[in-house]
Amino acid sequence: MINPNYRLLVVSTSTIYGSGYLEYIREEVINFLKTDELLFIPFARPSGISHDDYTQNVVNALAPFGIKVSGLHTYNDPKEAVRNAKAIFIGGGNTFLLLKTLYELGLVDVIREVVANGVPYMGSSAGSNMTGLTIGTTNDMPIVYPPSFNALQFLPFNINPHYLDPDPNSTHKGETRETRINEFHKFNSQSVIGLREGSWLRVENGEIELKGTLKARIFKPNEDAIEVESGKLSATIYS
Repeated sequence: MINPNYRLLVVSTSTIYGSGYLEYIREEVINFLKTDELLFIPFARPSGISHDDYTQNVVNALAPFGIKVSGLHTYNDPKEAVRNAKAIFIGGGNTFLLLKTLYELGLVDVIREVVANGVPYMGSSAGSNMTGLTIGTTNDMPIVYPPSFNALQFLPFNINPHYLDPDPNSTHKGETRETRINEFHKFNSQSVIGLREGSWLRVENGEIELKGTLKARIFKPNEDAIEVESGKLSATIYS
C-alpha cells in the first residue's frame, strides 16, 4: 500500500541525449511541483561537482519558470530547512555518497516525515534510488560506506535507474544489467523496476503511473522479467 499522501516524481535521469539539464521533463516537473520554491539536495555530487555548482545547474534550469531553488548545503540547520521546504529535489550522482551524507546529517527520518505529510519529492538517478527500499540496485561504485543500505522507503520495491538493455551487436562479455539484478535476487526478495532513460514514475493518491515513451522492466525473484507499458501500475505487478 502506497501512502496516499506521497507525491513523488521518480526520474531515471535528469538529462537525455540531445537535451539540456531537466529540459526533456521540465513541463512535467513544473506541473508536478506546483510551487515557486524548491529545496535542492546536492549531496550525490556527480563527477565530484561542488555543491554550489550542482545547485546552480538546477537554478539555471528552473529560474525561467519562476521557481526559486536553494541548496540544502547553504543552511546552518539542514533538518529545519527540510521541515520548512515547499518541495524537495534530490539529484543524481553517487548513491552511496548521497545516502551516507543523509544519514550523517540525520536527514533520513526528517525527509520521510515531511514527504509523508505531503511535501512533493522529486528524485533523479541517485535521488530516485532513495525512494526504494534499499540502494542495493544502484549502478554506482561504493566509493564511501553508508551506515545502512536502507533508503527512504517510500516505495515497496527497488529502483534501477538508467536501465540498459543488452546490445545484441556488442562483443562485451561482461554482466548485463539484468544479470546484476538477478544476482541481487539471490539474496533479496523485493521487486525491482528498471527505468529506461527518459522514463519516470509519478506517484500520487496512492497510485503509481509509469510515464514517458518507453516501457519499464519489472524483476521479481524466481520469475521471468516482464515489460510494462506506460500508464497506471497495478500493485500485483510490483508486489
